[in-house]
Amino acid sequence: MAALDFPLPAGLPVPQDDGACAHLVGMSMPPVRLEATSCPPVDLSRLGQGRSAIYAYPMTGVPGVLLPEGWDLIPGARGCTPQTCGFRDLHQELAGLGARVYGLSTQDTGYQREMSTRLHVPFPVLSDAGFTLCDALRLPTFIVDGKRLVKRLTLIVHDGVIEHVFYPVFPPDRNAADVACWLRANPA
Repeated sequence: MAALDFPLPAGLPVPQDDGACAHLVGMSMPPVRLEATSCPPVDLSRLGQGRSAIYAYPMTGVPGVLLPEGWDLIPGARGCTPQTCGFRDLHQELAGLGARVYGLSTQDTGYQREMSTRLHVPFPVLSDAGFTLCDALRLPTFIVDGKRLVKRLTLIVHDGVIEHVFYPVFPPDRNAADVACWLRANPA
């Protein structure tokens, strides 16, 4: 199953850089522990030496369940599954470039486990359902159908400090390739 199995519809609105992530580069990761799909809780202040790529996405859908009304009209909302599949498909390459990969959403761990199993995701997906990390780092969020969701972004963390931020991310299915390209151009 490749990222191409989940094509994005044409004409999606392109998110604009609203400056909501301008403060992140140089920040230390806070001592926040998040539940994970495939390992014990992860303390983001203790990711270890080297680099980690943490891609955040609003929410993945579930087969047979409708997405929120107007989802495709929200700039940057659509594309969580293709983004995840991109990181899955390039996981070995990213590891070879020295980066651990983590997914992150505000969905609960049970929801994320279903998605991780269905899509054969080989890395942990972290649940920030309590918005602990989102609030500690002041990550951009939005509300749809009464639910607060994180906006799509990717953090490159080096030795516990945010080194680079991809924001806004568009198209989402190319995000993992863009991260790999950046890692090649910026060796640790």
